[in-house]
Amino acid sequence: MSKSRRVFSKEFKSKVVLEALKEKNTIEVLAKKYELLPNQISMWKSEAIKNISAVFSVEKPKGKSNEISSEKLYAQIGELTLENDFLKKKLF
Repeated sequence: MSKSRRVFSKEFKSKVVLEALKEKNTIEVLAKKYELLPNQISMWKSEAIKNISAVFSVEKPKGKSNEISSEKLYAQIGELTLENDFLKKKLF
């Protein structure tokens, strides 16, 4: 009988790597906890450290997306102000 390889999600790998980076537990303890080999956790950890700069290199989209959302927000503020004034007049 051949065993099939396990496939781990990005979320699982990141959770394990974050715990390894915190260094609250040893890699051996984490390996037992998640039923992995210690060298697998070490490989994921070194890969994460090597590629950590990619997290901060993603550029934020600039342009009209911020302008459109702020325009919508200002319009909503105007509408709410009018409703608030109307309700204040009706109250008194």
